Amino acid sequence: MSGEIRVRRASSWELDLILKEAEKYGELLHEFFIIVEGRYRDVYAVNEDVWRIIESLKMRPYGAGTFVGTIKVDENLVEKFYPNIEFFSFIRIEKNYAILGPKASFLFTTGKDAPKKAVKEIKWQGSKKIVVMNEWGDVIGLGIVNPKEERRFIKNLADVGEFLRR
Repeated sequence: MSGEIRVRRASSWELDLILKEAEKYGELLHEFFIIVEGRYRDVYAVNEDVWRIIESLKMRPYGAGTFVGTIKVDENLVEKFYPNIEFFSFIRIEKNYAILGPKASFLFTTGKDAPKKAVKEIKWQGSKKIVVMNEWGDVIGLGIVNPKEERRFIKNLADVGEFLRR
């Protein structure tokens, strides 16, 4: 691209990528996404009222609604949707999740890994990533399960405290 920002509805192919990622964890509860194309293809969840306002603008916005992830080409030259933590607020999480106790939840939000003994509940079906939640069902991050590790059972990939630590 020539440095120009393009805003458009997500194509059916892009919606399939988003849906495919959501199905790893449960049911997608939102269906209207826009793409902001610049250096990357950023994905935002919006409603149709917001979309109508965006369409009427003369200037293209850099973002709108809730940023939920990015579509990129991976190392195998395959397009993939890379969700951020906010994406999981649009999913009814039914699988590939772990619930941590209070102390482990706090430590996870500070970038620490979770030990096996701190996991209150886990529903893991062999995917690489799992959603990590606290006891109240709030999504606090993403992790990878290390079944052979006791102390670093869930490796922290991303958490809600990352923004504050930067």
